[in-house]
Amino acid sequence: MLFSRTFIPTVREVPSDAETISHQLMLRAGLIRKLAAGIYEWLPLGLRVLKKVEAIVREEMNGIGGNEVWLPQLQPRELWEETGRWQVYGKELMRLKDRKDADFCLAPTAEEVITDLVRREVRSYRSLPLMLYQFGVKYRDEIRPRFGVMRAREFYMKDAYSFHADEADCERYYQEAFNAYKKIFERCGLHFRPVEAESGAIGGSFSHEFMGLADTGEEGIVSCSCGYAANVERAECSVCPEPAKPETPQVSEVSTPGATSVEAVAKIVKRPKDQFIKLLVFVADEKPVVVLIRGDHELNEAKLQHYLKAKWLSKASEAVYAEATGAPVGFAGPVGSKAVMIADHAVKTITDGVAGGNRANVHVKHVVPGRDFQPAAYVDLRKAIEGDACPRCGKAMTYSRGIEVGHTFKLGTKYSSSMNATYLDPQGGSKPMVMGCYGIGVSRVVAACIEQCHDDNGIIWPQALAPWQLIIVPLNMTHPEIKKTGEQLYEQAKSAGMDVLYDDRNERPGVKLKDADLIGIPLRIVIGERKLAEGKVEFKRRSDKTGEDVPSTEVLQRINKA
Repeated sequence: MLFSRTFIPTVREVPSDAETISHQLMLRAGLIRKLAAGIYEWLPLGLRVLKKVEAIVREEMNGIGGNEVWLPQLQPRELWEETGRWQVYGKELMRLKDRKDADFCLAPTAEEVITDLVRREVRSYRSLPLMLYQFGVKYRDEIRPRFGVMRAREFYMKDAYSFHADEADCERYYQEAFNAYKKIFERCGLHFRPVEAESGAIGGSFSHEFMGLADTGEEGIVSCSCGYAANVERAECSVCPEPAKPETPQVSEVSTPGATSVEAVAKIVKRPKDQFIKLLVFVADEKPVVVLIRGDHELNEAKLQHYLKAKWLSKASEAVYAEATGAPVGFAGPVGSKAVMIADHAVKTITDGVAGGNRANVHVKHVVPGRDFQPAAYVDLRKAIEGDACPRCGKAMTYSRGIEVGHTFKLGTKYSSSMNATYLDPQGGSKPMVMGCYGIGVSRVVAACIEQCHDDNGIIWPQALAPWQLIIVPLNMTHPEIKKTGEQLYEQAKSAGMDVLYDDRNERPGVKLKDADLIGIPLRIVIGERKLAEGKVEFKRRSDKTGEDVPSTEVLQRINKA
């Protein structure tokens, strides 16, 4: 392909609104352009990479018996009402009405649509197992779109769904899909880690996230040398051994005017955050819930929702907070409170605590759990942090960050039961199908790859995802011998089946070389006057610091050995 006839609008300056390396380089290298917040146009270079990822995913999905379909992106409200998710999905769901005033949404996922399709077509156990998958655009009205295509309102993904006659077959296929996912990300050249994860709004009994490891990743991961790994929302926190309780003075009040946060109160009372007791109020299925957590920890709302077996969970309003605790926001505490409270296990480790005083501008110190208050239950309610004991072997876990590029779910009968997707077993009995769900953020894979594969000069594509394998750069197109050699090598490379970009532009050598580095094509041939006079050209891998001089008649053979 000729560079002069390809739309690759590169940019030298780093865009001011691009926060991550991948966002910056995708804009600078001409992969994407921003249309609106969280909405991007994919340009030719970016689309070529996107299609390379798609091809790898398609091959592996077909390899485990998948059948590709194309599902509507416009979905009727009635299907979402059947599963109860029209309200559960909240404001992220892009809702709209047609001219008849009927409600629809733009697909954020496809559980309802795929289950409806299968329940209308599959009748017998003889048609199971069945796996259907699709590639398509998804829509989520993110409250704060950021990081380019990694947290966008419109994104490209592959979603797959499997249907089974029983749990055993679903679990067998789940492992098959899990292994296929590992192959996909290995083929894409990603450094990744599968971790236990929360199922979120999709639901199901268990799930795994495939995390592309990157310092800029949005999600925290804890892992152990024994093989255990989970995102911080899913990770189990071991029960802390209760420390010996020293002699602690009786509870006394301290004035804390206007101090409603742990940080603000800590400055006044000069106590470490791990000796604070935070009181939080949530609403679970329309009932207030009072929760206690240690001051240096963060509540895991998913764990709280699981413990309460609640369909809906949200943070309480100021009015509900005050009604549930009898105190203004920021000043409620467990000592003397009549509220029923549940506490995280780590609260028991506090030996000389600080908590709200249940009056405005007042906190209390010298609080001892068990002596001064007793919660209704101690439960694992917090997010894991680095150094926590591994729930499997007890060793200290390490913390890292990652980008979610794939997610597998064992859905069970969550959707088939609510939508009456059943089959007839060999005895003629009607049973709900058991389902699995398997998603890959195709556009996210592109960004995750760039986060891992770049240097100060631009992108360094792995061969499998590169928009072209080879770029040929004649430094002076007005020089007859340089132009002739470039065109010969270009035609020979095409004839050999190489995916090649020929930079035929009348640009300065520096511009051409900077663009070649920026767009990150793995292999490069540079044709310059001095070396060509010796019958040589420069061959360089994008990942290497320097190139090597190779006879022009041998350079393509040299590339085949690279």
